Amino acid sequence: MKKLVIITGMVILIASCKKNDFLDNKSTAITEEAVFKDSLLTIQFLNGIYNQIGFTFNKGRWDTHGNTEHSVDDGEYSLSATYRPDVILYNGTVSPTNFGTTSPTLADSWSVPYTNIRRCNLLMEKLPSTPLSAAKQSRMKGEAKCLRVWYYMQLLICYGGVPNVADNVYDIDAQLNLPRQKFADLVTYLSKELDDAITLLPAPGAYEAIDYGRVTKGTCLGLKSRLLLYAASPLFNGGANTGNASADQIAAASYPSYDAARWQAAADAALAVINSNYYSLISDNSTVAGLGFYKTFLTRVNPELIFALYRPTNKDFEQYYLPMGSNYTRPTHNLAAAFPMANGKAITDPTSGYDPTNPYVNRDPRFRYTLIYNGAKYANTSLVQVPFYTYTGSTTTTTYSSYISPTGYYCRKMCDSTVTNSAGASPDREWPIMRYAEILLNYAEAINETGQTNLAYPKLIELRNRAGITPGADGLYGMKANMTQAEMRDFIQNERRIELAFEDHRWNDIRRWKIAMTLYGGTPTGYNSIMTVTRVGTAGNLSTGVGLTFNYVISTTTSKHTFRPEMYLLPIQDVEIRKMPAMLQNPGW
Repeated sequence: MKKLVIITGMVILIASCKKNDFLDNKSTAITEEAVFKDSLLTIQFLNGIYNQIGFTFNKGRWDTHGNTEHSVDDGEYSLSATYRPDVILYNGTVSPTNFGTTSPTLADSWSVPYTNIRRCNLLMEKLPSTPLSAAKQSRMKGEAKCLRVWYYMQLLICYGGVPNVADNVYDIDAQLNLPRQKFADLVTYLSKELDDAITLLPAPGAYEAIDYGRVTKGTCLGLKSRLLLYAASPLFNGGANTGNASADQIAAASYPSYDAARWQAAADAALAVINSNYYSLISDNSTVAGLGFYKTFLTRVNPELIFALYRPTNKDFEQYYLPMGSNYTRPTHNLAAAFPMANGKAITDPTSGYDPTNPYVNRDPRFRYTLIYNGAKYANTSLVQVPFYTYTGSTTTTTYSSYISPTGYYCRKMCDSTVTNSAGASPDREWPIMRYAEILLNYAEAINETGQTNLAYPKLIELRNRAGITPGADGLYGMKANMTQAEMRDFIQNERRIELAFEDHRWNDIRRWKIAMTLYGGTPTGYNSIMTVTRVGTAGNLSTGVGLTFNYVISTTTSKHTFRPEMYLLPIQDVEIRKMPAMLQNPGW
């Protein structure tokens, strides 16, 4: 008898008043027949598919300790265990037989999507026989189609083309030997599925409160923007590793050749989201520069959110990031140096006003909303805003705090600065899987690659204005006028890095841009930068931060990053290849 695991909480996508944590709800096994004869259980089955949409975003993805933000140049991991998936991606030891040994392993990048794709297919197969109204069945079919595309996209960015099971529902004992679908055909299929889902789903804002957070027409438009941007990017737009690869391997991994028209398609898809007028940035520079950026991550009903995992009140990020919490991710100086000054100019620009002896003054407001640095103010365990010091030998009192970071920084992105992991009320917020800011960046990137660089400026100005950067006399918010396409490309890649830091983008971006081999002085191996801080003398007031002098020295970690060209696409795990020999391995593996 077939049994299905059903989430027993009433609705996992919950209105702002809902307090139960659906991720912690107990589950129960119920027969398939019983589930789809009951309206509520059918809805709960769909809710269970939503439950894992943030599995790669999850800060505790692998053994509760981390995800791919440890595998890039933005963050260092706090644990040295070489068996962890984030570590084997960091040091380049991943292979078809080495996916780590945590629970889960890197194999979740394959198993989680396919598990939920099957759930989507099963739901769509059974919907016509459920007691739900025709209108509800139609909407839920649209949700299932949209979510199925999302899970396929998680496979695509890791592996390229993968087996497409279409609408089939295979039993656990089915003897399958499916080949990988060509990358080009998979992109076409997913794009059409999103177009179909749009016709079945409501517009943003049309759901009742209890269903707030379900996918909408706008979600489909947003996913199509990301899908076509990925498809147009160097890795997939004729850029797969071709060394010792067959024509069939190359066709599965990427488009066989480059086509500039794919960039225009990506620009058009992003513009469709923009022109829908469904979404907008939260902008507030009225009292503190960049306050809107901060509010974006603490506002549950939010005009910027396109796709999100809606959580009950929680301290997910405070527990994971803050120095008084687990602080599993330690931001690097590589990332800190990427943030410009408040005038928008890079710190390497001699006219920016950057002072290496006082490196945190007058920086882009997003800097202080992303990082805790030496002297930054944050709530202590008494919920009083006090200076936090990271210098060697510092101590904690009631009027200031000391947490010595191995990198010189702690992360505070998406955290509520008025609480800690152990004190204060839990924020009412979500995990932002896709924001409108990404769409503006998608458009700027794609339109620049078409050669229409001038059209990228307005979207970047919109982002930088919200960030609280000053416009300058020329109104360009620190951007160089008349940038070349190459200059604009570098600028957009950096802007995306700082705007979307720690939001599950960097690992995918450095691979699709094919820059992972050049991050360390043009080489594929190297060490992340850190900031070592020491106090000079005893003058000054630690409680106020006034009159203090520090010495700032940039150095490197002792953990070596290694990236190999075949790592631009992950290997398909050896056990999966042995199950289905018709499935070709990615080139280089």
